[in-house]
Amino acid sequence: MTSQAVYRGRFAPSPTGPLHAGSLVAALASWLDARAHGGQWLVRIEDVDIPRTVPGAAERIVRQLHDCGLVSDAPIVLQSTRAPLYQQALDQLVAGALAYPCCCSRKDIATAIQALGQSRQRHAELVYPGTCRQGLPPTRRADHPPCAWRLLTQTHMKNRPIAPVEYAHAATKSIANHVIHWTDRRLGAQQQDVATEVGDFVLKRADGCFTYQLAVVVDDAAQGITHVVRGEDLADNTARQILLQRALGVATPQYLHTPLVLGANGEKLSKQNGAQALDTTSPTASLLALQQAAFALGLPPATLDDIPGALTQWTAMWCTRYRATADRMDRAT
Repeated sequence: MTSQAVYRGRFAPSPTGPLHAGSLVAALASWLDARAHGGQWLVRIEDVDIPRTVPGAAERIVRQLHDCGLVSDAPIVLQSTRAPLYQQALDQLVAGALAYPCCCSRKDIATAIQALGQSRQRHAELVYPGTCRQGLPPTRRADHPPCAWRLLTQTHMKNRPIAPVEYAHAATKSIANHVIHWTDRRLGAQQQDVATEVGDFVLKRADGCFTYQLAVVVDDAAQGITHVVRGEDLADNTARQILLQRALGVATPQYLHTPLVLGANGEKLSKQNGAQALDTTSPTASLLALQQAAFALGLPPATLDDIPGALTQWTAMWCTRYRATADRMDRAT
C-alpha cells in the first residue's frame, strides 16, 4: 500500500443477536487498527443470511458500539440491500466458467464421501466431492429442486496474477499448485489447499441466499477495504476469499485475526454457548466491557477513566504493536 492509499477497515457483525464480549474484542481491534493507521473504520451489517437475522438486532448492535465510543466513519451498509451486486459477481464467475450449479443435498454429499471411503473429522469441512462439477446428473435435470451455485476451485487459481490495484501487497505470497499462501499480521505464514481441504464451496444457496464467502468479498472490494481485522475463528475462511478475489479480479486486503474469547466449555464464546448480551447501559458499564476486550487483546488497562481517553491510550499501544507489522508488509511490495 502506498502512502497515498487510504486505509479502510471494517467491523461486520451478523445481526443474529446483540454484541457480546467476544464480538466486542473484534470490534475494538478493528477500530484500534484503523485509528493507529489514521484511517477509516466502517460498520457493515452482514445480514445476508436472512433466515438467521433477528429483528432489531442490527439497531441494538449499532447502539452498543456507539455506547463504547465506536462509531462508523461512513453510512452503515446492510448486506440485505445488496443482492444485485452479489448476483452480478456470480454472473461474472458463471460467464468465466468459474461457477456451476449443484443440486446435491448435505445427505447426498455425505453419502458420496462415504462411498469414497472418506470420513469427516470433527469441526472439519465437509469436502465437496465434485458430483455436479461436470454438469447436473441426467436424473436431476427433468425434475430437480432449486440448485445452489459453487465456485470451481481446481482450475482457475493456478498461477493467477495478483490484481493490478494500488494496495495488492505481500499479504498474499502465491497461488500455485492449488495451495494458497498468505501472511497474517498476527498468526504469521498461513497456507491452505482449498480444493482438497474445502472443495468447491457454495456461493449461492438453493434457497436463494448468497453466502458469506461471496458477499464479504464483493463488499470488501466495493467499499475499498484495505485491512481486515476479525476473530481467529474466521481465519480458515481467508484462503477461500483470496480465491474469490482472484477470480473476480479484485484486491486482497491485509488480514489480522484476533484471539478468541472462550466460553465455559473451552470453545469460542458465542450465542450458542451462553454468551450474554454486552451491558452498555451506562458509561461505567461500557468502559468495563472495553477494559475486558482490551485485556483479551493483550493490552494493559487504560489509566484514564473515560471512554475517549481510554481509547486514545489503547490506540497508542496498538500502534506500537501492530502498525510496524503492517508497514513492513507494505514495503515488501
